[in-house]
Amino acid sequence: MPALLPYYAALAAAVACGVGGQVLLKTGSVRTADLIGQFLDPFTLLGLGAYGLAAILYIIAIKKIPISLAFPSVSFSYAAVALIAHYAWGEALGLAQLAGIALIALGIVLLHQV
Repeated sequence: MPALLPYYAALAAAVACGVGGQVLLKTGSVRTADLIGQFLDPFTLLGLGAYGLAAILYIIAIKKIPISLAFPSVSFSYAAVALIAHYAWGEALGLAQLAGIALIALGIVLLHQV
């Protein structure tokens, strides 16, 4: 596992950049009224850049981590974004959402059992 640590770090950083990208895109979208303004908003541009960085880091990660583990691990970002959206924008986070987040977390843990 220590030999794979840099690749798992790249995967974690890719997920974090993806989450950041999603939050930045949402922030840009609520700040602007029209489509052109949306694409010119600095938050949107930063969000797109974060997604680009996430893709680069993901490519590094899958160099050594099997994609059958790496790709499902990216689903952690769904849980993280749901939690952030609840606290940042007051989006719904009821029992169904919490159960879904718990199932995602359980699935990721199970996939990484050796």
